[in-house]
Amino acid sequence: MNKIANIVLEEVSIDFPIHNASSSSLKNKVLSRLTGGLIDRPYDQHLIVHALRNVSLEIKHGDRVGIVGHNGSGKTTLLRLLSRIYHPTSGYANIKGKVTPLINISLGINPEATGRENIILRAALLGIPASEIKQLMEEIIDFTNLHHYIDVPFRVYSTGMQLRLAFAVSTIIKPEILIMDEWLATGDNDFKDKANLRLKKIVDDSEILILASHSRELIKENCNKLIILEQGQVKAFGKTDELINTYFHLG
Repeated sequence: MNKIANIVLEEVSIDFPIHNASSSSLKNKVLSRLTGGLIDRPYDQHLIVHALRNVSLEIKHGDRVGIVGHNGSGKTTLLRLLSRIYHPTSGYANIKGKVTPLINISLGINPEATGRENIILRAALLGIPASEIKQLMEEIIDFTNLHHYIDVPFRVYSTGMQLRLAFAVSTIIKPEILIMDEWLATGDNDFKDKANLRLKKIVDDSEILILASHSRELIKENCNKLIILEQGQVKAFGKTDELINTYFHLG
């Protein structure tokens, strides 16, 4: 079967209305710093934050795309758009392929439920059928090395144990479009090595990778294309080798 994962954005904008906001210049400055978008006041009743503005780009099968930009530049908004969490206020977004966002690997975790129950909950959120979860259960437990703790409440786990379980479930998927907000490095040193090998495999197996990061080395190693965002707009989009030094100010 031919792979067809593809992303096309045409003049996409995303606006957030902020109701009952103060008109003070201080609040406007704070909002602008937090969102990175431009702030407008078309009506007296509310402000409008333009989080993304007129974004047009095409990401093709085989592309590994890095996203860089200062805090508040629109990276999170773009990731959520590509994850189908947000929809354009205006413009056109056509995303073909199964999207797997690894933005918040602890989403859906219930502290009162057991480790085993949380595997089922998190896997269901990822869209994994119940029959498949049952087949994968022992593989996930083996990967976490939480055999003696798998049937006790998640809340009694150490932070490292919690991260191991969340990571193991989140990376059991076989994505077509993989979306990540920074590289997932978690747990103690022994587990980090195992986790990196697993993450590398699903990155390699994905048809499209979208990776937002502040790390020059990570972008350069994993991405063949680069998006530079500034105040909700695409300042540049092209080959990583041609753009990376421009953003990181290296000669």
